[in-house]
Amino acid sequence: MLITFKSKASGDVIMLGQNGKEMLGVLGKDADAGQGILTVAQLPGAIILLEQAMAADRARRWAPAETGRAADQGVRLSQRALPVLDLLQRSLKGDAAVTWGV
Repeated sequence: MLITFKSKASGDVIMLGQNGKEMLGVLGKDADAGQGILTVAQLPGAIILLEQAMAADRARRWAPAETGRAADQGVRLSQRALPVLDLLQRSLKGDAAVTWGV
C-alpha cells in the first residue's frame, strides 16, 4: 500500500504505507482513515509537530546506545520526513491544502 501526499503547490510525495501512516500520526491525523486533508490553517501547526518529531528523532539518533556508539537504525524518521516537511512548507507558502488518499 502507498500513501500519496498531494498539494497544488508542490509535487506529490509518495510513501510506503507504514511510513505514510507514521507521518500521519506525527501530524495528528488518523492513520487508518484512508484519506484526509490538512487545511491551510492547519499547516503551521503540522509543520511544528513534524519539526519537533524530526528533532527528537535526531536526538535519539546521536544518544549513546548500550554499546557506547550512536544508534544506527537505517533510514530514520527525520530523513523520511524531509520531503513531507518540504511539501507542507511549500503548501503554506502557496496557500494550498495537502490531501492524501483522494
